[in-house]
Amino acid sequence: MKKDAPLIELLREYGVSRRGFLKFCSITASLMALPPTMAPAIARALEQARRPSVIWLSFQECTGCTESLTRSHSPTVEGLILDVVSLDYHHTLQAASGTAAEEAREIAMKENWGKYLLVVDGSIPLGNPGFSTIAGIPNVEMLKEVAEGAAAIIAVGTCAAYGGLPHAAPNPTGAVPVAEIVKEKPVVNVPGCPPIPVVITGVLAHFLTFGRLPELDGLGRPLAFYGNSIHDRCYRRPFYERGQFAETFDDEGARKGWCLFRLGCKGPITRNACATTKWNNGTSFPIESGHGCLGCSEPDFWDMGGFYNAVSEPAMESGTAVAWGLAGGALAGAAAGLLNRRERKAARASHQRVTVDDLKREE
Repeated sequence: MKKDAPLIELLREYGVSRRGFLKFCSITASLMALPPTMAPAIARALEQARRPSVIWLSFQECTGCTESLTRSHSPTVEGLILDVVSLDYHHTLQAASGTAAEEAREIAMKENWGKYLLVVDGSIPLGNPGFSTIAGIPNVEMLKEVAEGAAAIIAVGTCAAYGGLPHAAPNPTGAVPVAEIVKEKPVVNVPGCPPIPVVITGVLAHFLTFGRLPELDGLGRPLAFYGNSIHDRCYRRPFYERGQFAETFDDEGARKGWCLFRLGCKGPITRNACATTKWNNGTSFPIESGHGCLGCSEPDFWDMGGFYNAVSEPAMESGTAVAWGLAGGALAGAAAGLLNRRERKAARASHQRVTVDDLKREE
């Protein structure tokens, strides 16, 4: 199959029936928060779309984002999307190594200049170029080089989106996210530690269908997947509203499935699709498995105090930033006295941290 062959030909080669293809388009529309009536339009677009070249760069990371993607269930949207893109360079998945690997990257850039998608996972160290290199090339130099010819950049995982664990205090490598380096090209952040596989491929599906990136929120995240907090869609939400909280992981409340807010669940201030898309073929997600959300798709989640401290409780010394960007707005029940309505709305919009003084203002 030629690289420039229409995607529909590739799908036929893989034995995908017309009915299966249309079902795929309906699922894609749903994932992108589009009405079912958009499925035929997606089908027409994909029938004529060409295989886009994808270059995937991995910097300061743990490979968890790639592991998440390769462990997605199949056959699904994830599998189909990965089959219809041309993944021309990926440190972990490619067979080539050394000089041959770098030649593959250079050829892909030259042949697809201005049209390829750049996917990045991992943060970029600025403290010393030698902290992380590939083929002797510092991460920051390789990122700038490849980003120059990219149509768009997708920052996969919290490390690429916000700096992640390498960026956590005291940030010894001077780690920064992709968007702090790339200013002239559109960057989509797909945070999570790791992100949900279908969210990664959903962004690719949108690009394949419409030739552009999806609508983003103020932090550069696709609204289709990060438009609501986990708390908004959590099946434990009714217990939260009734004030029924587990106090320990093995008490009666925990056994009855009560809300895990007091055990540190960050669901009220974390925007992601975990509660609806779930993991492992839609089997479950952390809260359903009995553990609170860690807030891994939010900036600086490593530095926001203990994972098992309720988000309304100060977690650092007085005078330092202690809470999360959406705190106050999402905690309308348990923390209604923290901020007035106007302040809660402003916190949600600006995603700013809240200080101890702010927390004490209306106690």
